[in-house]
Formats: sequence, structure tokens, C-alpha cells
Amino acid sequence: MEARDVFTKLDLELWPDPARTVIRPFHFAYPEPWAAQRPPRTRVLADRLLALDESVRERMLDFVAGPMRERHRNADAMFLRQVACMADELGDLSAISERDRLLLGAYFSQEYAFESAALFNPSIVPIEGFDGQPEGSVRFLLSLRGIGEGHVSSVTFRTGAWDGNQRVTIDPTSPHCVPPRIESDNEGWVRLQCDDSADVSETVIFPVLPNQRQGVEDLRMVVFTEDDGTRLVIGTYTAYDGRSARQEILRGIDLRTFEMRSLSGAMTATKGMALFPRKIDGKYVMLGRQDNESIWLLRSDDLNVWEDGIPIMAPRYPWEFVQLGNCGSPIEIDEGWLVFTHAVGMVRGYCIGACLLDRDEPSRVLARSRAPLVFPSAEQRGGYVPNVTYSCGALVRGRRVLLPYGIGDEFTAFAVADLDELLGTLVPE
Repeated sequence: MEARDVFTKLDLELWPDPARTVIRPFHFAYPEPWAAQRPPRTRVLADRLLALDESVRERMLDFVAGPMRERHRNADAMFLRQVACMADELGDLSAISERDRLLLGAYFSQEYAFESAALFNPSIVPIEGFDGQPEGSVRFLLSLRGIGEGHVSSVTFRTGAWDGNQRVTIDPTSPHCVPPRIESDNEGWVRLQCDDSADVSETVIFPVLPNQRQGVEDLRMVVFTEDDGTRLVIGTYTAYDGRSARQEILRGIDLRTFEMRSLSGAMTATKGMALFPRKIDGKYVMLGRQDNESIWLLRSDDLNVWEDGIPIMAPRYPWEFVQLGNCGSPIEIDEGWLVFTHAVGMVRGYCIGACLLDRDEPSRVLARSRAPLVFPSAEQRGGYVPNVTYSCGALVRGRRVLLPYGIGDEFTAFAVADLDELLGTLVPE
């Protein structure tokens, strides 16, 4: 079988929806040369509001009580929380009414359409604990990268089921979207409390730290099994501040509580790292593309510190001459570690291939794609970024493969394949 015939594209696509918005903080201040000798601009605004006639403020509340409460189930709580977070700037507000605190919170908040421009680069992992799923199907969690105003990237989620063949269903998406409550601890982790979300499709993880201010990009999820058998959803992602990119890690304690932190070490100032689903020879193992050209294998005793790695697979064929990288975490199959790869060729075209690594010594490449498995077709060459097909993870069930992937950095498609046919297209090293 030709490589291009391995995957069958399904009649299922996920497109960006500008109606999905989240309430996030809105910050403003005087430019530095004009800030001296003035009270904080937020305090000035509060004084202006409180100087208004009572009847005017009462009418203003209609805006909060109307469209904001319709679009956001807990709009009041978010507005009040935003005022509480700004107590140092606003001063003592204990004497003002809850109505006025709601109005203040609305001024210091904004609706953000986090997927108005794009919804792409999906990752997928199996999940358990759902009732009522079709017999024989596997439930999954899907993460997606959304892009909104200012080309800022966030992470959003969907759930669904796959019958192991050509039927994939995505659960209905909630009309509400909820930002996490942010907490920190003294071990470097930032905790994101998402218990306001009725289901995981409401959860939006947008930039909350300075090193993420331009984006939380391309989450690569994996179900990681600890030494004691505990299984946990862990994902690596790119934090982008507008100038430089670094790798960070997200762990989903129960899909309502997430924790994130920066990774450290010489190997982490890059994009595209992906964790193996278990330790190998007592060490954590990742794939990356540290030189922006080849696939690297990294090992560490500490999940949060990555100092050492070696390149294991370099460009060889014309469609990958510019760059090779992983598409997500390796998948353990009988034959070894199946890795979907991305490659960049002429006109910055992104294609998807695959390789097979040795199970016991994953630095050894057993076989690789000679030709791309998924690539931009004639009708899919446009988009937010033309000539791109890209994925951050796939799912294997039995001897079948489900591959969600982004097209044109704009929307998400799905394809399925027979694992044996896929492996049959790989060329032995």
C-alpha cells in the first residue's frame, strides 16, 4: 500500500467558533512618564464610577444582569473575584455595595473569544469513568489549540468516543466557557482550579504567567503510568512570551484541577517536547527537536529538569529536508514505540509521517516513513497558515489508529488507519 492511502479522512471537522468566549482580566495603567504623582488609573476609574448617581449605577447593572449572565453562568463570581484580586490598587472597598463591586469587576474584565481565528493542533488520550458509552468504544479527551485576538493561543478541551473503526463522535460542547482560578504553591507549581466548569469542554487554559503572555501552545498529552501504577494525564506545551519559547508541563489531577510549571535545563528552551508514557530503565524519557532540525531523545531522573539529549533521526527525504519533529507522545505497541512525526519541506509545507523506535532502547530507530502519510491536499492548501497538516498526538486501539490533525493552522480533521498497513509503509533502518 502507498503511504498516501493508509489514512482515511472522516467526515468530521471541528471549526473555530467566535461565539465561545471567556471572561479574563483586563489591565490598564498610565504610561510610565505620566504615572508619577498620580493615583493608580484603576483607582481613578473606581472614583469615577462611585461618583455617578445611584440611578445611573442601577441602570448600568442591567448590562451585567443581561448579556453577561446569559453568556457566562458565573459572571457575577468572576467580576467579584477580579475586584478582590485588585485590592492593593483599589484600596478599602468594604463600604461599597455588592452591586458597585460587580460594576467595578466588569470594568476590569474583558470577554475574550479564544478560538475566533483557529482551532487546531489536537492531542488525544483515552479516559475512563464515563457511563453510557457505546459498547466496545473507547472514550477520549481531546485538547485543541485555540487562537483569538492578538494571535494569542489557549488550550480548550472536548470529549468523545471512537468505536475503533470509522465512527468518531464528539460530545456536545457547553455554551459556557470558564477561566480557572489561579493558585500557587512553594514548589514551583501553579494550580488551576477548574471546579466552576460543569464539564471539561467549559475549561479554557489561557496565558496566566508572564512567560506565557503570547500563548500556551500545542499541548501534547499522554496518560503517564507512575512506578506504583498510578495513571495521570500529563502534557507538555510551549510557553511563548512574544520573543522566546520554552517548554512547560501541565498535569491534570482530575480534569478539574490542573497544575503547571516551567521545565528547566539545557534542553527546554525549544518547542515540541513529548513525554513517553512510562519510565524506561528508571528514567523519564522525552522526544524533542532541540536543534529545530532533528528528532532528539532526552532522559532525566527528574520530570522537571532536562539537561541531556542526543539526536536520533535527521532529515533524509525531500519532504523533510527543512525539519523533523514529533507529533506527540510515543505510543507503545507490540512492535515497539510508534511515533508520528511532522516534517517541513518546500514552501514551508508541513506533512505527517511516522517512525518506529525500539521498545527497550528508544534511541534506536527501527523504521521510518519514506513518504508522508498525511499532507496538504489540493483543497486544503489554504487556511490561516497555508500548506500545513499537523498533529500533537494519536490514539491506538487494538490494531487501529485514530489521528486527529490540524489543517492550515485553522481547523481540525480526523482520520483512521489500519496499524499493520501503516507499519508496512515504513522503511527499515
